[in-house]
Amino acid sequence: MSNTYVPMIPCNVAGPLGVLHLPRLWLKVSLEARGKIAPGYPGIGKGFDSMVIAGLGLSPEAVKKFITDKRPTYGEFETWIKAQPGVKLDRASVNKLNQSIMGYHHRDEVRAEILKTAGYPDDGSVHGSAVELNALDDWAAFHASVLK
Repeated sequence: MSNTYVPMIPCNVAGPLGVLHLPRLWLKVSLEARGKIAPGYPGIGKGFDSMVIAGLGLSPEAVKKFITDKRPTYGEFETWIKAQPGVKLDRASVNKLNQSIMGYHHRDEVRAEILKTAGYPDDGSVHGSAVELNALDDWAAFHASVLK
């Protein structure tokens, strides 16, 4: 078994704050900070990671620094978020962010590549939201690195 890990928390999981993808973001940055994230996975990527950070009104640098320096549990990470000035945790902001995550779709070429890697035909049988495709991608990566 390798010393790196595929982040297996799905994008559509929320913690007590109700923010989708936030637990996965915490896990990815935590793994990256310790040199344990699987190849191909950024700690803070340009997709959902950046959407969540911006949607909450946080700074990517501050998120990375806090997680890297403090090594927080997930609960400690949420507590830190709540203490940040200007953070957007009201119901309307969280609902808007969550809807943007659930409604996001990858570009056609990204969808096609993920389906190919995961062993699915690109024939419309997989609905293809980014949340679903990211899960297929994670499962394929986990299989290739741990189960194969």
